[in-house]
Amino acid sequence: MAAIFAFTCSCCDQVHEGSPSFGFAEPAPYTRLTQEEQSRMAELSDDLCVIHHPEGTQYFVRAILEVPIHGVEEPFLWGVWVSASASSFQRYLDSYDQPQQDKVFFGWLSNHIGLYPTTQSRPADVWIQDDGTRPRVRLHRSDDGVDTDALVIDQHEGISIARAQELAERALHG
Repeated sequence: MAAIFAFTCSCCDQVHEGSPSFGFAEPAPYTRLTQEEQSRMAELSDDLCVIHHPEGTQYFVRAILEVPIHGVEEPFLWGVWVSASASSFQRYLDSYDQPQQDKVFFGWLSNHIGLYPTTQSRPADVWIQDDGTRPRVRLHRSDDGVDTDALVIDQHEGISIARAQELAERALHG
């Protein structure tokens, strides 16, 4: 297995080393708020987001979605936000102080990854890590076993080095 991922970019002719990693600074529902609503209704840190709506509160956790690259040790990483229920959010907060027995909670992927367009929400399991790193996201496969969502397929089956380069170039250069 190759130690690191490296390629010469066909867009900028630069050599990029290390597995690609791209992330979102906030969950999509936060970005849809006006600046005034953000300051009045929301709390955002590097790892957590809470939005207080009149009809209820939304909770979000920053996490990592890994896509394996065939023949490369480190995966392609997407820094994403996932929704959490109030109890799952509290359990995640509690994990800062003590390891949790139940390390998995359900969430919805809360960012739109433009390189993987979809019209549907993406359900996921979110795995709390004991080592203090961000939780890991595992997207759900379809109930009928026929996945059509490219992101789900890529995460579960991995991608080629050529596909990783293509995605990295598109993410870097549009």
